[in-house]
Amino acid sequence: MTTTSLKKTFLLLLLVLTLPLSTLAQRVGSFDFDSEQMRKLQLAVLAISNFYVDSVNDANLVENAIEGILEELDPHSSYSNAEETRRLNEPLQGGFGGIGVQFNVLDDTLVVIAATKGGPSEKAGIEPGDRIISVDGEPIAGVKMPRDTIMKRLRGDEGTRVRLGLVRRGVKKPWYVTLVRDKIPVPTLDAYYMIEPGIGYIHLERFGANTGEEIRKALKDLQSQGMTDLLLDLEQNGGGYLDAAVDVASEFLDAGQLVVYTEGRTVARHNYTTGPGGLMRSGRLVVLVDEYTASASEIVSGALQDYDRATIVGRRTFGKGLVQRPLPLNDGSMIRLTVAHYYTPTGRCIQKPYVEGQKEDYDHDVENRYNNGELSSLDSIHLDSTLVYHTLIEGRTVYGGGGIMPDVFVPLDTTKVTKFFSRMRRTDILSQNVLRYTMNNRNLLLARYPTFSDFETNFVVPQSLIDTIIAAAKEKGIEPEDKNELQATMDDLKFSLKAQTAYNLWDRSEYFRFVNSRSDIVQRGLQLLKQ
Repeated sequence: MTTTSLKKTFLLLLLVLTLPLSTLAQRVGSFDFDSEQMRKLQLAVLAISNFYVDSVNDANLVENAIEGILEELDPHSSYSNAEETRRLNEPLQGGFGGIGVQFNVLDDTLVVIAATKGGPSEKAGIEPGDRIISVDGEPIAGVKMPRDTIMKRLRGDEGTRVRLGLVRRGVKKPWYVTLVRDKIPVPTLDAYYMIEPGIGYIHLERFGANTGEEIRKALKDLQSQGMTDLLLDLEQNGGGYLDAAVDVASEFLDAGQLVVYTEGRTVARHNYTTGPGGLMRSGRLVVLVDEYTASASEIVSGALQDYDRATIVGRRTFGKGLVQRPLPLNDGSMIRLTVAHYYTPTGRCIQKPYVEGQKEDYDHDVENRYNNGELSSLDSIHLDSTLVYHTLIEGRTVYGGGGIMPDVFVPLDTTKVTKFFSRMRRTDILSQNVLRYTMNNRNLLLARYPTFSDFETNFVVPQSLIDTIIAAAKEKGIEPEDKNELQATMDDLKFSLKAQTAYNLWDRSEYFRFVNSRSDIVQRGLQLLKQ
């Protein structure tokens, strides 16, 4: 079966699964498909279900068939069952029903890191460091319960009740509280602050339903503090909603300007343009990107580059420029089928090259870039000389062929981190031990360092914590080659431990304020604005 036939057959399957029979009879005639191939697929499923030597799960059989068809297409067409669909959509929809805690799991026990301001947990007096040991009378501590299962028990429809059992340091007996679940916001903008006088910093984690509102709030707040120039950090931002990307771009471009257009074999060109408003249509703008900046982030980066509105700093972006149309199925599952490509205002296709059906090679593209030296050397980047475009205001040369190439390249420094430190980072040794240290000493630390500035200036990672981590690493067979490697690791180790302690004690803005002091991309962007 050819790829084209597979697509046609698959679209017909969608109609069979989702449309009423009366509607289906009217629609089938409008599709060009191979009826013999469709009959073959139906017979295969029926034969396996009825005659196979062992019993089969019909739902799994259909899901496997769908996944098998999609694997022969592009790398981003995908299928998700009902539960996976819910989890995928939740971070983008702006909120969910829950109790409002940020937590981590330490020694098989849920430890509260922070309670959402104004949420059910904060109203009930739950504090950072509290341990939740039961939900509706069922133990969740010491039973090695998966994190996803814990989250399921805590979450639920708004207005429903849940009874929690908690343990607090210094309190002898467990205590219990009944909460009424509420809508818990899931922010997509996780940090903003004044990084220098006159220069603001915003970090967007993804593009969701509330991103436009969030960035407008941040811009207004920063402008009230004297911001005239901005660092917009889209590193590690994997994308999200297209409309959110257009909304964000509208804050920096003039009204009515083209942000992106989509076009496909069966999908006519559709233009997406900026809306009115625009809180920052003047002032210098630097956008920070890396090899994990993808999709909606590339739409924003590409548009601001094409209009010469921003300087793009970092490394070539991921190159995800395929448009997926969500096709909900009747059981809550969903197919995301690629129907078009994204193009920047100059006509550049964002999507990097791929071979249909070879998803594994595509998935290793970033790793291949690392091995080929592209992430660490500008000379190792080979752009397609046949795909040359020019920006719309200044006429600068930009290239198509996949991803957004930054105006200012910042290499990945592969010499900084020792193998010993890299191996530790790939485990939970650092996070678990820092969390335990922070929770055991939280009140003491906050009393000693009442403000983040006090912490940033005066906190020194205790040697006892370092010794504990090195001992824990040794138990897992992770040791430095010699004293020189151990010594070379100390600076990065101490910085990482201090950063994670800050994350456990303060808000995300303070965490980014600290880690950005050693980010090569952030510092290069800041240098440009300070010039």
